Amino acid sequence: MDFSYSEKTLTWMKRLKEFMEEVVYPGEKIYAEQLAAAENRFSIPPIMETMKQQAKSAGLWNLFMPDEEYGAGLTNLEYAPLCEMMGRSEIAPEVFNCNAPDTGNMEVLARYGSPEQKEKWLKPLLAGEIRSCFAMTEPEVASSDATNISASIVRDGNHYIINAHKWWSSGAGDPRCKVAILMGKTNPDATRYEQQSMILIPFDTEGVRVERMLPVFGYDDAPHGHAEVTYHNVRVPADHIIWGEGKGFAIAQGRLGPGRIHHCMRLIGAAERALELMCERAKQRVAFGKPLAQQGVIQSWIADSRMEIEQARWLVLNAAYKMDTVGNKAAQKEIAMIKVVAPNVALKVIDRAIQVHGGAGVSDDFPLAKMWSNARTLRLADGPDEVHRRAVARLELQD
Repeated sequence: MDFSYSEKTLTWMKRLKEFMEEVVYPGEKIYAEQLAAAENRFSIPPIMETMKQQAKSAGLWNLFMPDEEYGAGLTNLEYAPLCEMMGRSEIAPEVFNCNAPDTGNMEVLARYGSPEQKEKWLKPLLAGEIRSCFAMTEPEVASSDATNISASIVRDGNHYIINAHKWWSSGAGDPRCKVAILMGKTNPDATRYEQQSMILIPFDTEGVRVERMLPVFGYDDAPHGHAEVTYHNVRVPADHIIWGEGKGFAIAQGRLGPGRIHHCMRLIGAAERALELMCERAKQRVAFGKPLAQQGVIQSWIADSRMEIEQARWLVLNAAYKMDTVGNKAAQKEIAMIKVVAPNVALKVIDRAIQVHGGAGVSDDFPLAKMWSNARTLRLADGPDEVHRRAVARLELQD
């Protein structure tokens, strides 16, 4: 077990770091200004498409895809430090076409999609020409138990009819969102884990309605957004089902493993940036006759943050190593562990950085408040802490 970065990984890291410094970090302010000036917040700042074309030209595109046919062909262990680097900026993942939920949806289509589904949806997603959303969570049920999902997918000749009420469909607010992957029940009488299926729904299909955008701690996350969406007698061709009826849970397990660890990789990057900002602020500001950096409590926060980030990073790398060597299913304990640890570590580090910044920390002058809201959300997204702790405990007891 060797987590040292290979020459291949170091080369990718150097290229990505240079691009972040030359393009992405300077682009953050322009992106925010263009979004603020737009008449409709759910429109795409022109700088984003410019940066995407630059990233594509630089060969920094679809780095998350382990299959060389579709992406860079990197293992999870090789991709980890790159994804971490992207996590330092809210806009960076999209710049490199490595943003959720598109990454998970692309992996689903690459692994389980038919040739026709790949041609129609995977190709434009890989090219960054369209966006997508993932429709799983429902407001009427405790969706942390996916067997509660009650959306109806009923066969009607050569079509399926879908009736569903979904929310927290991230990306549904984006005007480029052209397709949803929806999870629902095709056979309520089947065995517990064969009731669910996943189906592709073109977002302009009659009966699909975005009811509202859901704010996160007051942030609308435009132009990405998180939507409440209803599907009323939505009719799609039968060939829009992914893999086959009853395969929803199997697809979800294949999709959520990489998605969860990608979130954790990005959280390590967010925590690193927060720690850097904390150190810079502590050295610049003077209180009670000396720089904050010389105050004992601040030094303790800095030390604790460094130790916690390193622990979380090694746990991420261990999970990535296990996924690469024994597969996602066999690595489910390691994935569950880091899915609990990474958001909580990021929250603690970001919170300390906010405290060191004082009033500026909770403003939009620094990225810390937004970073905190994102990290807090990830204690719920892709399964709450409690579900992952339960999984770890059950697997430990089995062992």
